[in-house]
Amino acid sequence: MRKGQKVSWNTSQGRTEGRTVERRTEDFELDGQQFRASEDDPYWVVESAKSGKRAAHKQSSLTPED
Repeated sequence: MRKGQKVSWNTSQGRTEGRTVERRTEDFELDGQQFRASEDDPYWVVESAKSGKRAAHKQSSLTPED
C-alpha cells in the first residue's frame, strides 16, 4: 500500500472509499482517539472521498482499489 492510493473499507453505513494519507507504525492519537500501531500491524490515516474527513484504519481492514 502507498500514500495517495485509492482504498475502500467497511463502515456501519456500508462500504466507503477514499485515499491513504499517512502510514503510522507507532502509537498515535487522532481526533482524541488513541491507536496502537507497529511495523507488524500498521495503521493508515485515510481521507473519505465522500465527506473529506480523516480516520485511522488498520492496514488489514483496507482494500486497495487501484
